[in-house]
Amino acid sequence: MTLYPNLIIDALRNVRYPGNGKNIVEAEMLEDDLRIDGMNVSFSIIFEKPTDPFIKSVLKSAEAAIHTYVSKDVNVAVSFKSLQAARPEAGKMLPQVKNVIAVSSGKGGVGKSTVAANLAVALAQMGYKVGLLDADIFGPSVPKMFSLEQVEIFGEMVDGRQLVIPAYKYGVELLSIGFFVNPTTATLWRGGMASNALKQLIADAKWGELDFMILDTPPGTSDIHLTLLQNLAITGAVIVSTPQQVALADARKGIDMYQNEKVNVPILGLVENMAWFTPAELPENKYYLFGKEGVKRLAEEMGVPLLGQIPIVQSICESGDGGEPVALSQDTITAAAFRALAERVVEETELRNQTLPATTIVEMSR
Repeated sequence: MTLYPNLIIDALRNVRYPGNGKNIVEAEMLEDDLRIDGMNVSFSIIFEKPTDPFIKSVLKSAEAAIHTYVSKDVNVAVSFKSLQAARPEAGKMLPQVKNVIAVSSGKGGVGKSTVAANLAVALAQMGYKVGLLDADIFGPSVPKMFSLEQVEIFGEMVDGRQLVIPAYKYGVELLSIGFFVNPTTATLWRGGMASNALKQLIADAKWGELDFMILDTPPGTSDIHLTLLQNLAITGAVIVSTPQQVALADARKGIDMYQNEKVNVPILGLVENMAWFTPAELPENKYYLFGKEGVKRLAEEMGVPLLGQIPIVQSICESGDGGEPVALSQDTITAAAFRALAERVVEETELRNQTLPATTIVEMSR
């Protein structure tokens, strides 16, 4: 039997691409690299993205079509090509980022996002190149805290890949799933969908050269944390808690997650948020609404640094709701507290990098 190109192409007209219902020849998915050598046939099929879910099924269907409509004796070598370059592999998704800092809390309501946002702004004011990734897929807060609810996010082709361009405000590169979903509608996604969305925000975005990438993680421990640990080599974690005993109990769980032998992410330190209340008219007074120095004692107990104590003042809430993080101000005790926190984070990150090996991604086995 003699094989010739049109015989092979006609057989491939029986292979349909599920994405549009057309056969792969009509859809111009057949690459111009068809090779015939006796009973050996090789060719490529073009897909728009390397992550196309139909790649395997279409390749198998192409091989089966040639065996059905030409001959079972044909040796078929079929491969795929993508119009877009592949996403970087896990552990190499942010090659231009020097330090990845996860800001975490054991429970919600302790002001973790407020700390993450103000830490990012304070670092930027110190002259560092900073990015803030809102990794809280189900409860994104970055759009509100930076007054970017109506921002338009654009894409750009970079080295064969379509990348999202992060927003930029107050010297910080910003991305959040909140930029892409209706802010008044609940995000009803299963864990896999949320994890895939997070990976897109990390790897399919044009993050520039950054000294610090701050991750505003969801409260607790979840699939999102596992996704971060499996895809990013996290330099260190900052744990946020209030002095309240119930919050401290959950903070211990957050610390344990990062110190787990399979994770092994260094704890840079703890932040005591809502450490005390100081009324504007009595700036020297301190009222310990949630207990006194509970996080400080926890830090001593766990053998990790206390990075800072952030007081409660009305301006924090007003600044967050108004889209201007309080760290932007120059003459408030809260802004000073966040600047001191940023300085400590820089110190502990430098110490960590000098004394400990680089963090590796978590390899999960079934």
